[in-house]
Amino acid sequence: MSETLIGQIDKILFEEDGFFIAVLKGGEKISGTYFESDVSHLKGSAITLKGVWQEHKKHGKTFKFDSIKVNQNQLFFFLNKIIKGFTKSLSAELIEHFGSEKLIDILDNDIERLLEFNGIKEKRLKKIQASWKQFRSMREFGEFLSPYDVSPALLTTIATAMKDVENPCEKIKNNPYILTSINSIGFKRADELALKMGVERENEGRISSAMDFVLLNYCEQQGNSCVAKEVLFSGLNELLGFSGKNHLYEVALIERVAEQSIVIMKNERVSPARLYDAEKFLYDSFKTRAKLDSGGFVKDLDAFLAGSNLQLGEQQKEAVAIINNGASLLFLVGYAGTGKSTTSKTILDLLNTRYEKEEIMTCALSGIASQRIADTTGYESATIQSLLVKHESRDTFPYAVLLIDEASMINSSLFARLLAKVNKNAILIIVGDDAQLPPIGAGNVLSDALTLQIAPIVKLTKIYRQSEEQAITLIANEIRLGNVPEYKKEYEDFEFIDVSIQNYYGLKNQLSSNELQELREENSNAIVAEIMHKVLENIEKARYRLKNKEIKEYLNYFQVITPMKGGILGSNNLNTVLQEYFNPNPKKFVKKGGSEFRLMDKVVHTKNENMTSWSGEGFKMGEDSAQRRIFNGMSGLLFKIEEEDEQVFVFYPSEDIVVVYEYEEIKSLLMLSYALTIHKVQGMEYDIVVIPMSFTHFIMHNTKLIYTAITRAKHKCILIGEGGAFESACKKFEVTRRDTVLLEL
Repeated sequence: MSETLIGQIDKILFEEDGFFIAVLKGGEKISGTYFESDVSHLKGSAITLKGVWQEHKKHGKTFKFDSIKVNQNQLFFFLNKIIKGFTKSLSAELIEHFGSEKLIDILDNDIERLLEFNGIKEKRLKKIQASWKQFRSMREFGEFLSPYDVSPALLTTIATAMKDVENPCEKIKNNPYILTSINSIGFKRADELALKMGVERENEGRISSAMDFVLLNYCEQQGNSCVAKEVLFSGLNELLGFSGKNHLYEVALIERVAEQSIVIMKNERVSPARLYDAEKFLYDSFKTRAKLDSGGFVKDLDAFLAGSNLQLGEQQKEAVAIINNGASLLFLVGYAGTGKSTTSKTILDLLNTRYEKEEIMTCALSGIASQRIADTTGYESATIQSLLVKHESRDTFPYAVLLIDEASMINSSLFARLLAKVNKNAILIIVGDDAQLPPIGAGNVLSDALTLQIAPIVKLTKIYRQSEEQAITLIANEIRLGNVPEYKKEYEDFEFIDVSIQNYYGLKNQLSSNELQELREENSNAIVAEIMHKVLENIEKARYRLKNKEIKEYLNYFQVITPMKGGILGSNNLNTVLQEYFNPNPKKFVKKGGSEFRLMDKVVHTKNENMTSWSGEGFKMGEDSAQRRIFNGMSGLLFKIEEEDEQVFVFYPSEDIVVVYEYEEIKSLLMLSYALTIHKVQGMEYDIVVIPMSFTHFIMHNTKLIYTAITRAKHKCILIGEGGAFESACKKFEVTRRDTVLLEL
């Protein structure tokens, strides 16, 4: 039987995602969920609760409420508590002047009228409006979704994502699966809600939405661009809990093909239309360009090469000769230390005999890689994204030559967008290293093009070393071949610090799984301690860069790279530990989702998103902001926290961009970056790289992963951990082949 409890909240003991436990002034403990705003706003408020008394194992007798109401004028509570900078007197004055109902109407429909009041300026008005909109939609969503046991965290996600949608509740009612388009809501969560709302299990919309989900998961998440029909159907069975319903899937598939959102290829393979179109375009494009003859460049290549101050080996000369003989498309593939840059520069110099420097462009996915290629070749460079944005309004780029570096990182969709902009007679040089990890997203263009031998290919395999003491490239290439390198010798640029469990295999048979687990944790902590020794050795030099405002140099000086996010040696835990060393006593900080973001923290942006931003100079000069696409993996410095406006500002030096984040966006768009996963650092380069090596990451270890990690180091690579884990990783080839449209064609 539900009871009523009235009291005033004294202390909040625990809070997560809207669920909280608190103590009332009368000493009673209460627990439950509040979703209309931050739980912290309830502190000191008088409330009425409906619920039941229960025994809580940690807090004893607790009143578990299912409804909570603040006992003061709701509007007064909202204005005073939730909107920053509203004083009690201003809130009271507004309510007195307009009356509650009229004020609600003004907040809904005619908010400009509030400018008549002292203390309300344009900027604050914007805040009130956004805040009010969110409050209204939270209430509306709360009333609509609470009968279906929706958690406050999910409510907030839905309300935030749909704040600009007309009649959002109506739309969800008509089709709950529209929720799957919200970033963090997958099919499963939307489906759970849909079934509670009474959607039939065999509903067409349900099957259709499930098909999208399975395709997206198999393609975008796992990197394939097509899928065998039986794999798709068995994925649907697993997701929907069906068997023998293939006829339903066939019907849904035929509809998809009819509306041209899915393509069925030969061999019963199915591909999302946009991926099929992208890869079909790449295939046709490569074939056409491979047939073009540019007419060649110099009569006597040997004389040209002799006049250059760059010394080329045989393989490198072969690449230059292919272009000189008239090829308009070349795949130049080279492993670490084989002189891709020298070869690229020579090819561009050769092309420069006919084309002006401004007609020659180089590009790469990351800001760092683009900068590196500009430095090594002396030709202009940009990130792929900035090129696409800069020439948005044109049909094609104004370049006669385009060199694309780090091509192994580019997925099909982006590769197709880039290639669609290249003049059809332009010369295209595609440079990459297929020993690195495949791209994030669907497709594996570089690797597929090499498999298909669709155009001229030169593979650089001979390694050029600066000196005997430098081993990074040698060790990386041994790993690429699946060999265990001589990793325990002394080198100038490579060090292995052994932190292993003594007599591990002997102990494995004697100890219980719990004892073994404890031993592993102890060893992981010993590895962390050793990482911190390296931090202490290098932190002064890092701080010196920051003090001198060399932001890019600071961000790329010292980097911990690890295979996974979770666990003692995962990036999440290491970030927390490293933050205490690199940025211990911040002037300001923001707490979000269990992490603390501090002034002057190293951070990384985690999703491709259009954001409000400025150029570095534009921000200094107070110019107007613009919307720019900010990419997953961009690394920056959090240099400003505006507590009153609830905003943080991050400077991304490689792209020369300042981006502003609202407090509520931080959790989903930013991460600390003192430690990063190997997938996040593709295309990056750091002076000093530290990599933990442990059997706890065994599932992730393979030659491509370790090769990619080690080759991120410019001056020094330090591996810390278990020799056995490193050796087994060196022998474990990455065998995952992606299913792609290119290979099918």
